[in-house]
Amino acid sequence: MAPSTSLPFLLLLGALLAVALLSSAAEPEAFDVRRHLSTVTRYDVARGSNSMVSAPSISDQCRVIHLNLVARHGTRAPTKKRIKELDRLAVRLGALVNEAKQGPDSDSLKKIPSWIEGWESRWKGRVKGGELVSEGEEELFNFANRVKERFQGLFDEEYHPDVYSIRATQVPRASASAVAFGLGLLSGKGKLGEGKNRAFSVLSESRASDICLRFFDSCQTYKDYRKRKEPDVEKQKEPILEIVTSALVNRYHLNFTKQDVSSLWFLCKQEASLLNITNQACQLFNEAEVYFMEWTDDLEGFVLKGYGESINYKMGLPLLKDVVQSMEEAIIAKEENHPDGTYEKARLRFAHAETVVPFTCLLGLFLEGSDFEKIQREEPLDLPPVPPQTRNWKGSVVAPFASNNMLVLYQCPGKINGGKVSQDQNSSYFVQVLHNEAPVSMPGSPQVSTH
Repeated sequence: MAPSTSLPFLLLLGALLAVALLSSAAEPEAFDVRRHLSTVTRYDVARGSNSMVSAPSISDQCRVIHLNLVARHGTRAPTKKRIKELDRLAVRLGALVNEAKQGPDSDSLKKIPSWIEGWESRWKGRVKGGELVSEGEEELFNFANRVKERFQGLFDEEYHPDVYSIRATQVPRASASAVAFGLGLLSGKGKLGEGKNRAFSVLSESRASDICLRFFDSCQTYKDYRKRKEPDVEKQKEPILEIVTSALVNRYHLNFTKQDVSSLWFLCKQEASLLNITNQACQLFNEAEVYFMEWTDDLEGFVLKGYGESINYKMGLPLLKDVVQSMEEAIIAKEENHPDGTYEKARLRFAHAETVVPFTCLLGLFLEGSDFEKIQREEPLDLPPVPPQTRNWKGSVVAPFASNNMLVLYQCPGKINGGKVSQDQNSSYFVQVLHNEAPVSMPGSPQVSTH
């Protein structure tokens, strides 16, 4: 693991950076907090934010013969645990306002945002949570329509579960995402309702044995690592929380604790992402503070799900093996001239951030500088740079709601050499990688990967 920075240094650094960031020139685009919610970012907001190097174009003479998709579920409601946290926050905010009213400085009450007094959670009284919301359904449904349009011809075949395999974890929001995607993909293919929908199969492994999509549940080494590292992550986040807490106390004259600020940041993310509300909890934080709070979330994702330790992504090797095997089977089917409808054309998987992030790391995406050589040697990587320094690792880009990696297998009529197709060779095959629908290059791989 990367060495942790001392707390006093980080406190001083954070204070200096806050001043520097606030005094710097404005971004080319107007600041929008909805683009800085780490893994709670909506997919439509995150799309177009990918700063990775684009991949080379594909010859018009090549055609798609197989598609592998690994996707996260769409936008979801807060989980039951988080709903209880918001209920506690409502009680806490009420107590803070009452405390301020009893204080000697009545003028300080004017600094308290009006929405805080009497605030109640939108999810108050709910005993269940974590389900896919309508916005999440739309994300997957619209995504499927774009996939169908982008890879015309691949989905012309009559639906059969062995030709278009749809798989999801047993968690309802993942399987619901698979259904929403399937509805978009197969709309007009059946006889059900005005949309001429059709029934389709979604397969799931039991949680205990799903080593492809819920490997994080069945890997005891990872569970031990996470349990050991979570306290360290909290310590690394603490200096930022201290800086932001102090700023909010001075600004609003309320005796916020670090836990209060953490809960308010969570409320900001839920309001902005699920309700499109940015003028309440989110407005408590200035632009610099949003960047810092976003960094704490990204740090946690990096250490506990991403490149923080090789176990995070090495446990995803069964999933990668499944992807490679499915493509090899498609190539064999083509080489042996199997007729359409007798082999698999797409394997579509729907899971979680804990699935997508390790798989993204296995592909070597979102690395900094010489990091690729480091992970090949299984050396620890430096933590994501603190704002205002730029960084590749941003949860809002790596794994927003409905984030996805697609590995698209192409067949070309001849061998590809320097981007040109030679007609006097047997068919060649190569894989295009897309992250959140944007073609990307994989580090360490040639411009064209042939089989």
